[in-house]
Amino acid sequence: MKKSLLTLCAALSLAFSTGLAQAADNAAPKKEPTPAQKAQREKMKTCNQEAKAQSLKGDARKTFMKQCLSTNAQTKE
Repeated sequence: MKKSLLTLCAALSLAFSTGLAQAADNAAPKKEPTPAQKAQREKMKTCNQEAKAQSLKGDARKTFMKQCLSTNAQTKE
């Protein structure tokens, strides 16, 4: 009896998780990022590379990133 119950629970769990995966696959396709979003990602990538090259951590990194992103935003406008 216990084996039957465990098997049933496992089967239901598998069916439920498979159903969720299929529902996620049927969801709307991902939208392409806008040009503004692409530009922001590039700014973040560049600033992150600069911060990494300078071995910045913690508050120094936060300050640098804030300044870097705002400087890049001003120069592009």
